[in-house]
Amino acid sequence: MTWTQLLAFNLTLLAAMAAPGPALLYALRQSIAGGFRTGLATGAGLGLVAAAWTGAALLGLDALFRLVPWAYLVLKIAGALYLLRVAWGLWRDARAPVSDSAQPGARAFLGGMLVNLANPKSVLFAASVLLLIFPPDLGLAQKALIVANHFAVEVTVYGAFAALLSTPPARAGYLRLKPVIDRAAALILGALGLRLLTGR
Repeated sequence: MTWTQLLAFNLTLLAAMAAPGPALLYALRQSIAGGFRTGLATGAGLGLVAAAWTGAALLGLDALFRLVPWAYLVLKIAGALYLLRVAWGLWRDARAPVSDSAQPGARAFLGGMLVNLANPKSVLFAASVLLLIFPPDLGLAQKALIVANHFAVEVTVYGAFAALLSTPPARAGYLRLKPVIDRAAALILGALGLRLLTGR
């Protein structure tokens, strides 16, 4: 493994993180609603599971999913149902005060973990990216470095988002538009959950 390959992986990872999906949407909303610490805790939870999916791909979990399709199906259904639950909570609490709607501390970390656990397609994405970028004969130390690097990139990006979005102007704007923003987020997360539930 070379540093060029690691850089290519990081650039691919940044592009994937920038695409609007459940993880980014959840992290942004948590950062605005709950402040920097909540956003950072959410990002750490998201990053831990994203890095774990990369580790699983490096260890061959994608091959297991192909050999045992029902295991992937169970994970996919559970993930879709969780996203639908998050969407319903956002919709229901759209008019609730901010202190009641953002998950603080350990709950924010757990919420981030669950949102990324809800998307088993991440391991298939990671596997395809890893196959394209890295040689097949990686040692255990190199695999550990890739996983640690992935976690560091995720936490850095989500931490930067949390710092930017937890500023007083961003928070004031969110408070003014909270019902609209939360219900829009609920619709997007609900649609992603339904897509995960009905898609291949």
